[in-house]
Amino acid sequence: MMKRLCAAGLLAAGLAGCASAPPAVDTSEQEVVAIINKVNNYWQQHEPAQKWAFWDIAAYHTGNIEAYKLTGNPAWRKYSEDWANYNNWQGAKSTDKTKWKYQYGETDEHVMFGDWQICFQTYADLYQMDRDPKKIARAREVMEYQMSTPNKDYWWWSDGLYMVMPVMTKLYVATGNRQYLDKLYEYFDYSNSIMWDNDAKLYYRDARYVYPKHQSVNGKKDFWSRGDGWVFAGLAKVLQDLPMNDPHRTDFVVKFQDMAKALKTAQTEDGYWTRSLLDPQHAPGPETSGTAFFVYSYLWGINHGLLERDEYLPVVRKGWRYLSQTALQPDGKIGYVQPIGDRAIPGQVVDQNSTTAFGVGAYLLASTELVRLLRQ
Repeated sequence: MMKRLCAAGLLAAGLAGCASAPPAVDTSEQEVVAIINKVNNYWQQHEPAQKWAFWDIAAYHTGNIEAYKLTGNPAWRKYSEDWANYNNWQGAKSTDKTKWKYQYGETDEHVMFGDWQICFQTYADLYQMDRDPKKIARAREVMEYQMSTPNKDYWWWSDGLYMVMPVMTKLYVATGNRQYLDKLYEYFDYSNSIMWDNDAKLYYRDARYVYPKHQSVNGKKDFWSRGDGWVFAGLAKVLQDLPMNDPHRTDFVVKFQDMAKALKTAQTEDGYWTRSLLDPQHAPGPETSGTAFFVYSYLWGINHGLLERDEYLPVVRKGWRYLSQTALQPDGKIGYVQPIGDRAIPGQVVDQNSTTAFGVGAYLLASTELVRLLRQ
């Protein structure tokens, strides 16, 4: 009982009344739940569920599902179910495997491109709520065909680690097929070989942006905030479902903890992370999608004992202050989200009216994980 009082009472008020833990954030569980309701209801009232299953919309649903799990709001579950039904529980829809591609593409033949596979995360989550095999039939067909190939270079851009790594662990949970975990690590290992900077402990967006071939405007390494946000959040989601005795679990944990340490030093005093993490002047100003993914991942790490509470709660506190006081608009819109892209762009306008489906999804992930912290 005392622990609950400390987390949700004294800590929410910013008082130092509990010697066992530092203050959490300047809010309460009730206030954060109210924000979640405001944000998600605003989105669903303004956007129909009947949209395609590509990454930008599918990433929203990964946040919506977590909001549903937290609140039990049946309308939110129905919204994702309506979206899944509209897309026939599929991503890209080609049935001719000889034409399936996995380089960038928005056509129905790009079945193995990860931006068409992130939808399988939500389908797998909905399957766990009502185990109708049709919900993951296409996901299994696609991923099991992909795993039957000798190729391992499927995740060649950082975003793909969020799009598909959790698909592998979720389908492992659903099927018990160990190949999902083996291939997860094989593909992840390839990604590390082309995008991971072992000195900075961060990921380049893809091979085109590796230093020194590519540099920020001030000649520094250019790590794109949302790109690293995708990876950091993807690692949290993988570790959520990866068995504790998995032989490669330590590799994922180390990457997660290394990123946490590196990102801590890149946070601004105003709580957000700029679009180019190590060169704030490359594209200065607030940005919500990367920030929300980072805050979510820090909270998940604290909640699951993989990140030190005392060390990282100040990061969360500053990040949530930005998310709740600057990113959140009075009507429930989430602003300052960098539009669809693949890098930090000097001079690009990102303001209170800049919003996207994936930015809202990231915001829902962060806010639901914060409620879980406050409930401890």
